[in-house]
Amino acid sequence: MQFMLHPILTVDIVPLTLRDGQLCVLRTLREAEPFAGCPALIGGFVHTDEDAHLGAAARRVLHAKAGLADLYVEQLSTFSGPDRDPRGWSASVVYFSLSPIECLQPALDHGLHLTPVDAATGMPFDHDRILAAALERLRGKGAYSDLPARLLPSVFTLADLHEVYEIALGERLNADAFRRKAMERNFLEDTGEKRRMAGANKPSVLYRLRSGHAVFDRRI
Repeated sequence: MQFMLHPILTVDIVPLTLRDGQLCVLRTLREAEPFAGCPALIGGFVHTDEDAHLGAAARRVLHAKAGLADLYVEQLSTFSGPDRDPRGWSASVVYFSLSPIECLQPALDHGLHLTPVDAATGMPFDHDRILAAALERLRGKGAYSDLPARLLPSVFTLADLHEVYEIALGERLNADAFRRKAMERNFLEDTGEKRRMAGANKPSVLYRLRSGHAVFDRRI
């Protein structure tokens, strides 16, 4: 294997979604060495000749390797050091994405696959540590922001919202208290439409997220 004399600079992306009531991560199979054939996070080299900034690099890699565009992405952290890549000293600027599963369909059509986050272990490089950091960000920031709601479709019920927060935070939340706080925080907008849920006596109001990112002053 050829070792690089200059630091390696890459971007990695952790796309998270919900499938069958489980939080899942979108992964790919590495095509090239090192670790060819291993399930890994989506990543690629920064192209200094075409990437205006690191966010642009992340979006280019998402589009080129997974056929994905227009996802909500947020910078997570930078992972670096001499031991994370066998090719040499490397740094990766990591982003994570939260999307309803429908938005990831192009990637699934590309042959990428979803894995429950608890089962996505044994990945190459330091991708296990990167995934753990993304989950920590989701569970930490999700406790006081609208972040988990970005796993939902564009319209949803309060029951949908409650369920996705429980999954994202990994804990049970009192339904009445959750709904009261969600409405108090004013990050939801009534669409004027309703949906009748199976077994329900009356239809449920459909909401959408207000524009912008809502951050609350205390735990949801």
